[in-house]
Amino acid sequence: MEFSISFSDVLATVALLLSGYASWKTLRFNENQKRLNDFLLEQGKNKELDARKADLGATFLKLGNSKYRLKIWNKGKAAARNVNITLPEGTDVLIDSDIKSKFPLEVLEQYQSVELIAAPHMGSKQKQKIRLTWADDFSEENEKTLYPTL
Repeated sequence: MEFSISFSDVLATVALLLSGYASWKTLRFNENQKRLNDFLLEQGKNKELDARKADLGATFLKLGNSKYRLKIWNKGKAAARNVNITLPEGTDVLIDSDIKSKFPLEVLEQYQSVELIAAPHMGSKQKQKIRLTWADDFSEENEKTLYPTL
């Protein structure tokens, strides 16, 4: 039994191997393309959800030597409605009449802010616990607890 390999047999084997490699690369590409498409769809959904959310923040600002303000702002993409502030641990820094005159706030648009007068003294806690609640296009009951410091 004589076994001989001709040039056409070698070419056919190389072609078969190249075809198998190309098929494997195509399958890998299709898997990666599917993962990329799924990622882009998820990213689009997240952007759509973010466009419906308000995101509130708060910080104390020092104006001059002895003047302080608590600034509350909306850094989200949607307007916050019926914004309310509660002080779970109480506060001796914020003025109650100022809070009652401004809150509940009907609407806080994107990048809009509201400031409250703060009057810290020597015995004031440096960190104040503040709970903000609001409604937006994403949910009617949003809540965020913040700890701004003086």
